[in-house]
Amino acid sequence: MSGVGSMLAQPLQRPSAGRIAAYLGLFVLGAVTGLAGALVQAGWFPGGLLLALAGAAGLFLGGARAANSRAGAVASAAGWMVAVIVCTAGRPEGDFLFGAGGGSYLFLLGGMALAVICATLGLGRQPDRPDVRLGK
Repeated sequence: MSGVGSMLAQPLQRPSAGRIAAYLGLFVLGAVTGLAGALVQAGWFPGGLLLALAGAAGLFLGGARAANSRAGAVASAAGWMVAVIVCTAGRPEGDFLFGAGGGSYLFLLGGMALAVICATLGLGRQPDRPDVRLGK
């Protein structure tokens, strides 16, 4: 009996070292994108905000496509989130990177919404091999 039930009963396989390195790379790239977006969105409002959100969306969706799984989007979104949260924390001297303006809140909430959308977006159900496609 082959079907979804038998596939779910299979034990989980450990990810390869290459896949783990790819996820770590996506995490670091997400952190860099979050930091760059935090600087750009306040510098050139409203164009900088749109540029920062477009860069984040491209990274999240590109990470999912490159890893061929939703985990690629989650890894890059986690790096973005860590960088943005670190940037929002104030220092004891009173210095901070994010102001209390509407653009900062749009960047935070818009980036989180984009991360959720890209992580839950379906990758498409096309088979990898050409002999299983219809009409071949």
